[in-house]
Amino acid sequence: MTTRRQFITTALPATVLLLGAVPVAFAQSARIEESDALAVSLGYRADATKVDAKKFPAYVAGHNCANCTLYAGKPTDAWGACGAMGGKQVSAKGWCIAWVKKAA
Repeated sequence: MTTRRQFITTALPATVLLLGAVPVAFAQSARIEESDALAVSLGYRADATKVDAKKFPAYVAGHNCANCTLYAGKPTDAWGACGAMGGKQVSAKGWCIAWVKKAA
């Protein structure tokens, strides 16, 4: 028979470990797809070099998510949250029509 004290000392560390892994799981699944309705409406491309410049004349070579004000990731991050995409992660190499030059 297990006492309450034994149960707590056994279950508590396992629970803490499981709860610690939850944010990582959510962060990994929050990447936006190019097919997402919001991404389509903003002309998002995960690779800015594949933007159709005729369809999106606002696109300029060199503009990408990593140098956009709305990009919340570090410049060295491959993916980061984006204010225009509802906080979902975008590729640092990506681009959309919401691009705004990051202040120096």
